[in-house]
Amino acid sequence: MQDAPFDQARFRQALGRFATGVAVVTALAPDGGRLGITVSSFNSVSLLPPLILFSIARRANSFPAWQAARHYAVNVLSEAQEALSDRFAKPGGDRWDGVATIDGRSGIPLLAGSLAVLECAAHARHPGGDHEIFVGEVETLRIGETPAPRPLVFFSGRYRRLDTAGEAHLAPSDSLFPKSWA
Repeated sequence: MQDAPFDQARFRQALGRFATGVAVVTALAPDGGRLGITVSSFNSVSLLPPLILFSIARRANSFPAWQAARHYAVNVLSEAQEALSDRFAKPGGDRWDGVATIDGRSGIPLLAGSLAVLECAAHARHPGGDHEIFVGEVETLRIGETPAPRPLVFFSGRYRRLDTAGEAHLAPSDSLFPKSWA
């Protein structure tokens, strides 16, 4: 490990060493327009009540519409949805053109083929520096029926693939993770 002065580029590089899944959060703007943004900052917060979080950059053009959203959905992407991740990560353009969707419980567009979709009611927002942290209470969830799901993984600034030849290990029985997560 190298020890060097702290700077924003090195901080970003260090954060990139944590592998994450990729999701697209979708919602409806107050004017009824569809919102969608790629995030890797998705995380569970609580099982009771069921809470999740994600963050959005305050500089995003759609940021005011996200702040006004009362419901949103987190669409967990599969390897096959890499193009959707790219599409919703870029500003501008019609992100929704040709995208297959399903109407969610509150009318939110859900991305067809996602590994899982969590439909949420806005629960709280918190300042997070140049981002805002959105906390949602999960009201409905859908789990994809792909026989051998392969998540879209992001690590060190690139999409990666999981090695399926390796052996899967269960979390220890005394782990903090619920057994259903293993």
